[in-house]
Amino acid sequence: MDPINPGSEEYGHDTEGEEARQGRGVPAPAPARARVVRLVSGELLLTVNPVDGSEIEPCPPGQEPAAPRPRTPEERAEAARAVAPPLPPGPPAPELPLLERQEERERLTGILRQGRCARLVGAPGSGRTALLDAVAADCADLAPDGVVRLSGRHRTPTELLHELFAAVRYAPDQRPDRAALLDRLRGVGAVVVVDDLEFGAAALDELLAAAPECAFLLAAGPDTPAPSADAHVEEVLLAGLGRAAALELLESAAGRTLTEEEANWAGDLWFESEGLPLRFVQAGALLRQRDRLRVTPAEFDAFGALEEAFGPADPAAVAAAAAAAFDGIDDPDVELREIPLPSLGEGAAPAALLASRLSRAAQSALRFAVALGGEVPHQAHLPALVGDTHADAALGELMACGLLSPVGPRYRLAAGVLTQLLAHGYDHGAADRAHALAQHYAWWAAHPSVTPERAAAEADALLAALTALIPGTGESAAEHRATAVLLARAAAPAFAAGLHWGAWERALRAGQEAARLTGDVAEEAYFHHELGVLAICAGNLERARAELEASIGMRGVLADKRGTVAGRRALALVSDLSGEHAAVAPRADEPLSPPRGTPALRGPAARPGLSRPEPVTAPLPGGPVRTPATAPVPAFPDFADDGPTVVTRPDTAGSGDRRPGLKGGILGGARRNLVAVGAGALLVAVLGTVVTLGATSGNGENPATDRVTSDSTASESGTGDGLDGEEPPADGEADPAETGRATHSDSPSPSGSGSASPSASRDPSDSGSPSPSDSPTTTSPTRTTRPTSGTPTTAPTTTRPRPTITSPKPTTTPPQPPTTTPAPTTPTTTPPPTTTAPATGETTTLGAPSASETSAATDSPA
Repeated sequence: MDPINPGSEEYGHDTEGEEARQGRGVPAPAPARARVVRLVSGELLLTVNPVDGSEIEPCPPGQEPAAPRPRTPEERAEAARAVAPPLPPGPPAPELPLLERQEERERLTGILRQGRCARLVGAPGSGRTALLDAVAADCADLAPDGVVRLSGRHRTPTELLHELFAAVRYAPDQRPDRAALLDRLRGVGAVVVVDDLEFGAAALDELLAAAPECAFLLAAGPDTPAPSADAHVEEVLLAGLGRAAALELLESAAGRTLTEEEANWAGDLWFESEGLPLRFVQAGALLRQRDRLRVTPAEFDAFGALEEAFGPADPAAVAAAAAAAFDGIDDPDVELREIPLPSLGEGAAPAALLASRLSRAAQSALRFAVALGGEVPHQAHLPALVGDTHADAALGELMACGLLSPVGPRYRLAAGVLTQLLAHGYDHGAADRAHALAQHYAWWAAHPSVTPERAAAEADALLAALTALIPGTGESAAEHRATAVLLARAAAPAFAAGLHWGAWERALRAGQEAARLTGDVAEEAYFHHELGVLAICAGNLERARAELEASIGMRGVLADKRGTVAGRRALALVSDLSGEHAAVAPRADEPLSPPRGTPALRGPAARPGLSRPEPVTAPLPGGPVRTPATAPVPAFPDFADDGPTVVTRPDTAGSGDRRPGLKGGILGGARRNLVAVGAGALLVAVLGTVVTLGATSGNGENPATDRVTSDSTASESGTGDGLDGEEPPADGEADPAETGRATHSDSPSPSGSGSASPSASRDPSDSGSPSPSDSPTTTSPTRTTRPTSGTPTTAPTTTRPRPTITSPKPTTTPPQPPTTTPAPTTPTTTPPPTTTAPATGETTTLGAPSASETSAATDSPA
């Protein structure tokens, strides 16, 4: 089955129609299934899914691939044929000798035999590729892993290392990570020949250091960066040919001996081109075309081949066939014997003149190559693109004329040809040709019969068509970009499955840009997802996180559940690989904080419950003293200045089983967590104050309940601990939220009545509070402050305190001795005194009189 020219009943090209099939009871052909490929990248299992996006996960146990093994000589030969350019159909090109290159050939072979590396530098068209072929043939049996031919065009050092590994080791559907790749290349011993190298300096040092047992032969242009000073690479310069060698090469290309006129013309050409071999190969093609044009159509059929085919009774058919032989000539009946030699300018830039004398199929192939920026489509695509079943032979014509040069497994326009064709208008209609190429490649790359290896071999032409459509202008720009999106969607999974991940990344980025320009959010989300998966495989987790978050956000807007789930799975893997779930022990000089992405910060269901702070209240007259709860709080040097601290219940498992886990990380978290807890405590205090004031607003009308005497004193132990509670008080107890103070831990910290000490939880008998028989019990638990003078106020005034969270300054005022006041003989009606908010830096504690209040109560009359 030919994917270029499918049959009429294959893959939707049925001419009968759907209704005719249903009328005959013939079922419709089933749609082609998406090509899903599973690869192993390092320790990850990658499932290339062209529909919803690729999925990546840790490789499950039992599904690890087999260890790579060295390739046999037969397998290496097969791999070498796969990466070599195909032999073009059509008439064979003349065999050209390698002239004046024997010295460079022997020098390069000697360097490689000594296990060293060499770098061949020459201008484009100087014959670098031909010399590399000769040296590679001389070193075929030199290394245990043979000779490996690689193309450095549009390749990074990492891509070349992966291609080297695939050439010498058999590891199907595997792409080792960086560490495994370097480990496996250390034992590879091969002669690596890299043509069209595009990098140098540190990048070249990386390539050479990764395979220390290999001898590299590199070919680069004069504009390529030079190796670093520390790189042990010998450089060999490739100059032009001499005059005699240039004339000999021209005779070999022309297939005959030169005349005196042609020899003089070739001498001028040698001076103009500085002996560049490519110019003499093209000049030989000009002479061959001139020889064919010097004969008339009648002389062309001197042997009677056309007359035998069409018969003597049909001279018109013979003349038409003869004219078809000179398809590029407008008038074949013109006298051709007097065709002059090309001018010197045409000989130095012969591309346009050579193209004008080629067949129409070859000219169309050149125009498609110009539309792709010099990349030539594979010969199998030419019949579908040109519309001629024999258009594949056009590649042979172009190769014989010296207009093409091999690059890896394909061909591209030779050096200088693209510029010459552009100057003669061969770019007219290039946008439409690129669009037609993109449509063809989009169908071809997604065809089930096209293997990923074939798609990867055609990667440069596909990417050229893709990038040519994005910067479109005019009315057809939107259509061209939409086609670019389709091509990227079809080609990117094929490149990924073919392990050509450099082309995979370039296709994804071009497709993402095209989708952004067209406003296709769904396709843009797909490309972002694939870029994130590729970044995970490359080990770039921060970039993967950014790409996946962008994809999840776009798919969430589109309500794409399947795509969102795939993105969230990949994002969870990023968190696992970055070690965000692991508990990291903090340093002694920084607080504990939960790492980003931990389950404690993802949702309430996964967050461990925080213990509610244990309430600590002031003791009521005659009641027991409640001691503060103790909790293991990490002691940090700057912990006291970070704000209020959460007091939790003690660990029931005992202090011996305390481990620095997730709970300890949250309780002793960063300052932002403490600020959040303090803000919550402040909100609870404000709400409690409002509710309490609303509930007790009617008590001011009852003088019996609002009567406060000087005998109602409280123990000082309630303020010595420096803690207030946050739970709702029991019946008859004051609401701790009214105090307006934040919750503090039991760690040593200053308070309004003195620093905390073990005496903070004294016995009620030592606190100085009166016994139940000495003073009456206060019936209302409202917070009051005793008047500063003996004369009570006449009107009760209640002022709502403004709760604040402050760290009060430590005071050195010694505690006042308890004062005992005898009970009054007659009941007096005392209105509620004025309640005021504490000053800045002070705190108000329920039921704990200050020193001034105690003194005023003693001096006031009974």
